[in-house]
Amino acid sequence: MGRPLGQHFLFQASILERIAAAACPPGTPLCIEIGPGPGGLTRCLLPRCNHLVAVEIDPALAAALRAEFTSEPRFELVQADVLATNLGRWGPAAICGNLPYYITSPIIDQVLSLPPGTLTQAVFLVQREVAGRLAAQPGSRDYGYLTVATQARCRVERLFTVKPSSFRPPPKVDSAVVRLTPHLQPLVPDLPAFLKFASACFRQKRKTLRNNLMGVYDKARVEALPEAGLRAEQLSISQLIALHRSV
Repeated sequence: MGRPLGQHFLFQASILERIAAAACPPGTPLCIEIGPGPGGLTRCLLPRCNHLVAVEIDPALAAALRAEFTSEPRFELVQADVLATNLGRWGPAAICGNLPYYITSPIIDQVLSLPPGTLTQAVFLVQREVAGRLAAQPGSRDYGYLTVATQARCRVERLFTVKPSSFRPPPKVDSAVVRLTPHLQPLVPDLPAFLKFASACFRQKRKTLRNNLMGVYDKARVEALPEAGLRAEQLSISQLIALHRSV
């Protein structure tokens, strides 16, 4: 089987089982798998859930999956671009997948932007560097806008690392499995406004908040901030939320 769209397929059975167990406790009502590829993870997920929706963009892979699982009533295949698919249309779901590296961030943003109550949890296999950024703490090198945009919406857990030898073909970097669990209560009342603010704060990461926010927000309000001389990476998410209220 080829490697469409630059994806590296995970084949190690023990790792596939660990991902399935993290994403789908037995009896999970609904799971959505993003990019099932040749179906390695699909086979591990099916026994664990009542309904599995697999979203696959590649026609050849989709045809093979359709043929393999044609007699499985719990399996539903959607041949489509996941970024153009309404993942909330099936109702509350766990979402998982081995994400193509080049569209990891857009997929995570799409999943975390689902309406409240639609996502129960997401378990993704991503590049280890991305996992580090998702789970980063303030003051660390990895802490940035992606961190804040993710942790403002969910709790992030790094579960385990996956070596290149577990894939075909092997990537040049390590991967990691992360679990994203939406906060029960929103941390901010107006998430789009806060994300716009956070994006401005990290616009040029090495510059101070004063330099990044000036011209975007009222100059007097920005100058009055006690944190104006700090960089955004020095502030926790709760501090950035409080700062957003100030401007």
